[in-house]
Amino acid sequence: MSRSARRSYQDEPVSTRLKLSALWVSMLFVFAYVDLFSLYRPDFRADVESGRIGGFDIGQTFLLLTTLYIVLPSLMVFVSLVLPPAVNRMVSLILAGFYGLTILGGAIGEWNYYIVGSVIEIALLGGICHYAWTWPEVQRTPD
Repeated sequence: MSRSARRSYQDEPVSTRLKLSALWVSMLFVFAYVDLFSLYRPDFRADVESGRIGGFDIGQTFLLLTTLYIVLPSLMVFVSLVLPPAVNRMVSLILAGFYGLTILGGAIGEWNYYIVGSVIEIALLGGICHYAWTWPEVQRTPD
């Protein structure tokens, strides 16, 4: 095939909002699957059966706080698409930083699959920070 006969495809730019939303979705998928894979571990199942996870008693307070922990990045999937850019940028930076730190802390002493998943989650959160930090500003024309 000659160079002139090669196909070309139009590449549409992806908005910062869509990039942030997609990164939150990706992070949540890895987050969920890494936690689900823990159910294959006999030590984790034994902890659950004894009513404790990671030193915490499994009760209403634990489950409520765990739900709130998951709700925030879940809401960011949508919120990234609708918040005003300045607010979106700040919320994304704060939450991505917070979750990065908590994921890093939670990976200490864990099995290899969990560490790999955590590294990927932190990389995705790093992408969120990058796109939020480098969000293009509106170019103002001089009057």
